[in-house]
Amino acid sequence: MKRILHTAWACTIALTVWAQDAKPQFTILKQNPITSVKNQNRSGTCWDFATVGFFESEILRQTGRTYDLSEMFVASKDYMDCADYHVRMHGFSRFSEGGSCDDVLNVIRQHGICPESAMPVSSLATGDSLANFNEFFSLLEPYVEAVAKTKEKQITTQWKEGLQGILDAYLGFCPKEFDYEGQHYTPLSFAAQLGLNWNDYVSITSFTHHPFYTSFVIEAPYKWRPQLSWNVPLDELMGIIDEALERGYNVAWGGDVSEAGFTRSGLAIACTDKAEFDKLGFRAPETDATQAIRQQRFDTWQSTYDHVMQIFGRAKDQNGREYYMVKNSWGETGDYQGIWYMSRNFIALNTTYVFLNRNALSKSIQ
Repeated sequence: MKRILHTAWACTIALTVWAQDAKPQFTILKQNPITSVKNQNRSGTCWDFATVGFFESEILRQTGRTYDLSEMFVASKDYMDCADYHVRMHGFSRFSEGGSCDDVLNVIRQHGICPESAMPVSSLATGDSLANFNEFFSLLEPYVEAVAKTKEKQITTQWKEGLQGILDAYLGFCPKEFDYEGQHYTPLSFAAQLGLNWNDYVSITSFTHHPFYTSFVIEAPYKWRPQLSWNVPLDELMGIIDEALERGYNVAWGGDVSEAGFTRSGLAIACTDKAEFDKLGFRAPETDATQAIRQQRFDTWQSTYDHVMQIFGRAKDQNGREYYMVKNSWGETGDYQGIWYMSRNFIALNTTYVFLNRNALSKSIQ
């Protein structure tokens, strides 16, 4: 009987240890401040939410002040800019919900921004928490395409008024002026007093089909603005992320989350074998993240640009694997209330570009 009880006790202990080890146990190595997790809901606006959140953390770092800036203000202005570009290109560009960090920066430079509280909300959406673009874009896309690909030899500018009406109906009216904390602002004057130099931000990438230490326009469909990214070797790209975090700067990240190793629970590792990942979870071996593998995946469309998030810290699990702490925009979901732990290899393998303050870079990289 004692032997049976001892065996049962040993099995219980073993099962308890296995259960505890079934999920990664993270030790935080570095964590910078961020603002609250938002929810893009049914809209392809990760680029908007992630970059606005990144700028909120930049303001927090620079001034100590916490803002909730309006993502729908940015979306409204950007979709008009994108439509104007698409029409000027006679339809030979991309008009869609997607975008990039550069879009948010350009909107703020050209149009300013407002706090969430100053953006009147339409009856069909609720600010930055319940955006639903399903009906919205089923109207917007064909409208823009009809203008861009018209058979007319000459067009008017009236289409912009019609498009603005759709934007206003679904996203709310962008205020031309507003009061905030006892002060009167326009969107441009509000952006000017946030404490940031809007010329300080750069995009950095790492691919070999362009020379290193030059800049080029990344050939990614959702990056409709022809903005330049600086090209550096992969080890330097990863060093840039690490150094920025250590110096208290956060990093906006654009890349691919379609891999088998990216979960909805808040974990991402560089495992491309779904069966192996389903079996072993975070203990699954990772694919090597090399310059050559990155390039091959990008060239063959295995690696795409489909999501934008904000990196704000570093951690490691109980097995010593290193991760980045990443703020997502899917609400407080998953095992970590809207935060993802993405392994160093996953980031190295799947990064399309990073976007950050140039002052976070070492002098040699600058």
